[in-house]
Amino acid sequence: MPVNHVKFLRSITIPKEVIRVVGHRTFAAGGKAKKGSKGGTAADAPKASILTKEVKSTTVVGANILKDGADPKILPDSEYPDWLWHLLDKHPALSELRRKDVETLPYDDLKRFVKLDNRARIKENNSLKAKN
Repeated sequence: MPVNHVKFLRSITIPKEVIRVVGHRTFAAGGKAKKGSKGGTAADAPKASILTKEVKSTTVVGANILKDGADPKILPDSEYPDWLWHLLDKHPALSELRRKDVETLPYDDLKRFVKLDNRARIKENNSLKAKN
């Protein structure tokens, strides 16, 4: 029975273009690895993506979570809300906020100061209770 399956598979013709896209068989690198060496070689690194540069530059590849959905398109910057561009801005640390005058802080920094100060006090109280 397995012989019939092998004959069937050999009878299927696959265009060379499909084989190039899917990949090709490669053999392991020759020679033995050094004793005690860790990690892989450059041959062990993952292969580059087959996606074209055009597709990569117009869609967010891998962002689709739906079975029948498609990857979302990248929109021009004007289509996104203003707050999105400030998400990665650096915020001052608690020590820096303590050095400033609390009354002159902007609302966002004051809110951050209160949050970080409360968190620091809670940690300090918990550590004091844990020692006793």
